[in-house]
Amino acid sequence: MRRDAPYLSANMINVICNHFLIRCFRKRAGWRYAHALKLFLLFVLVTVSGCATHADKATALRSSFYSGNISAALAQTDPAKNKKSHDADVVSLDRAILQLTAGNAAEAEQTLRVVRDRFDKLEQRSYADKAKALLTDDRQLNYAGEEYERILIRVMLALSNLMHSGGDVPAYALQITSKQQEFLQSSKQVKENPNQQPIDYTPLTKQLAIGSYLRAAVLESSPLDYDDVSRCRVQVANWQPDFRDAKIDLARAETGRHSSPGHGVVYVISLVGEGPYKEEAVEAPTTVSLLIADRILSAIGKYELPPTVAPVRVPRVVRPHQTLDSIEVSDGQGPLGSTTTIMHVSNLAIEQNRLEKDQIIARAVARRIAKKGAVYAVKDGLNVEKSPELDLLLTVAGVAWEATERADTRCWSLLPDRIQVLRIELPAGSQVLKLTPKKLSGINGVPVAVDVNVENGRTSFVLGSFPTDRAVGEVQVKTYH
Repeated sequence: MRRDAPYLSANMINVICNHFLIRCFRKRAGWRYAHALKLFLLFVLVTVSGCATHADKATALRSSFYSGNISAALAQTDPAKNKKSHDADVVSLDRAILQLTAGNAAEAEQTLRVVRDRFDKLEQRSYADKAKALLTDDRQLNYAGEEYERILIRVMLALSNLMHSGGDVPAYALQITSKQQEFLQSSKQVKENPNQQPIDYTPLTKQLAIGSYLRAAVLESSPLDYDDVSRCRVQVANWQPDFRDAKIDLARAETGRHSSPGHGVVYVISLVGEGPYKEEAVEAPTTVSLLIADRILSAIGKYELPPTVAPVRVPRVVRPHQTLDSIEVSDGQGPLGSTTTIMHVSNLAIEQNRLEKDQIIARAVARRIAKKGAVYAVKDGLNVEKSPELDLLLTVAGVAWEATERADTRCWSLLPDRIQVLRIELPAGSQVLKLTPKKLSGINGVPVAVDVNVENGRTSFVLGSFPTDRAVGEVQVKTYH
């Protein structure tokens, strides 16, 4: 049986209904109720088990992408196939990664802009959405993206723009920083006024340095922008003090020097490792989650928490087993250095999932109680004491209603595990750089060669995706004049 299918089969339905018929075959109403029960449960079975969850589709998509089959992955994310689905936006985000990897950076930027604007509008979920989710599950909500995903959209916008025009990179870099500062301000308000804040919001609390790093990298070839470059380098050093190159970059920025005469700079940006995804897990309610659930129930009606609550299904962020450490860059003379992490995507996703765990469990608990309450209310309204058959019908229908609930596993499935960078100063002229994935085991992956025209006093950027031990798609190069 599929993991995401309801724990009902056609045989089980027939057994339930036939048992019901045997009990009440002499009662005319019994036949009517039994046939209605069978039709209802069969409908639940077909509609829920017949549709693949986002986790199923994401598994197939990741398999295509990691094997290097970009054309198959693009077909799987065809907008025409996903336009009306609840996961259309996250599918579009995955498509943007594919477009960028395939060398279509301008298309990737446009796709990301559409989803960014939509997520911004959906960030404040409506009461109608929340009410609908109480009758079904979180999968019915309009997906507004996790906080880390809304930040990553701006990161990928900057990288996409970097590889086709570069004019908007400083603006996107500022958006990365300002968006998280907005989240940090919300975090401060939650701590100061917890009773006045949304009960389903727990923001991340650590400022990210990647926006400032990208902004400095783009601006540093212009002497007029060195005050801004120095400011960005200070931010990187303060916000991510464990970043390997922070002090070197800051010291260089303070001298106002881009590169030695007759030299240029190459930034190698690598998307390394298989990124995070969500899977369904079963969690027991915690004390904190029950307190939150009680607040939700108080807000929506006269429901009370029972003495004990059974475990519920929730999404859990998973970091796949990683095989790569970094990307070594070399030329004909030997190694030039290896990339280092400027953003750990999986850690960010896991942290947010941990912070939101109690809220997610609380919503699942509140839904279960609201569904049970709705069934009890219908029973009271129909006076089922006088009709045991109807009482049984509603009881089984309520069980089926709860059985259809699943965790919301929608997520941006093709993100990397880490974003790594390396800055190299090289003599002006045509250069052939070899990018070699370095495995954690010490064994090298499959190297890829890339031609870079290094210009005196200018900056070039190389972008490659290395989810496994070899590059996927195109390794792209862009030089700014």
